Amino acid sequence: MGLKDLLVHVNVSKHCPARVAIAARLAKTFDARLTGLFTTAADDVAFYMVEEMALNAEPTMRAWWLRVRDKVKAEFEEALRRTGTTTLWLEVGDKDGSAVSQHARYADLTIVGQIDPEEPLPRPEYKIPERVALDSGCPVLVVPYAGNFTTLGSKVLIAWNSSAQSARAVRDSLPLLRKAESVTILTINTDSQRRDEPDRPDTRIVTHLAHHGIVATARELVVDDAMVGETILSQASEEGVDLIVMGAYGHSRASEFVLGGATRTMFRQMTVPILVSH
Repeated sequence: MGLKDLLVHVNVSKHCPARVAIAARLAKTFDARLTGLFTTAADDVAFYMVEEMALNAEPTMRAWWLRVRDKVKAEFEEALRRTGTTTLWLEVGDKDGSAVSQHARYADLTIVGQIDPEEPLPRPEYKIPERVALDSGCPVLVVPYAGNFTTLGSKVLIAWNSSAQSARAVRDSLPLLRKAESVTILTINTDSQRRDEPDRPDTRIVTHLAHHGIVATARELVVDDAMVGETILSQASEEGVDLIVMGAYGHSRASEFVLGGATRTMFRQMTVPILVSH
């Protein structure tokens, strides 16, 4: 299975061009179609006009918004033109952050951006990364708002714990893993009674990947449960990886999607792109 149909969330964020650039490179690498999904909420125009109106008195809010939308669309199309990628542009309303999740179900991989806490965004925008990760049923690539990512998937770290979520993440990332120069399996807090057994989890996943032509090495660490997320990020930094693959953990509560502890840490503190599956 390859990546032939990609989706990238496009908005007016200053970090969006970097996200689109990564999506464009992936589309070129896998000869895939890339759809840009531009979402708007009913209050988007009023939200963004607060500061802009103080600087540039526009005749109407709608005229200003259309100009912003056209600028974002032109930047998207130019980025894809340079790579010769087949593209599609979609615009949808999104009052609660669910639109990207719904459209992600028709893509092999969806690319979204980490939320920058210093960047003002309409409320629905803040829900998108975790909602897509937990509600779409499809793999999601989350791109950090800070950093310059010239490569993706050259050196990969897989956070493995034998769960259904981590197994799904490995399967979903196989097209990228096959192209990687190095793959490391990191298991954390594995049952101590299994460490010396030949059938231990990290050995089995290494063997499984070998059947796909992927050479992986395994490493096991034991840390406090509260430090799992920080440990993954620390190991990624030490090894200079440019992609982390892991399961996403969480649940819905009162129409909100709540990330598990390690996943929440990764989403807030990520330093490299993360491919997650739930």
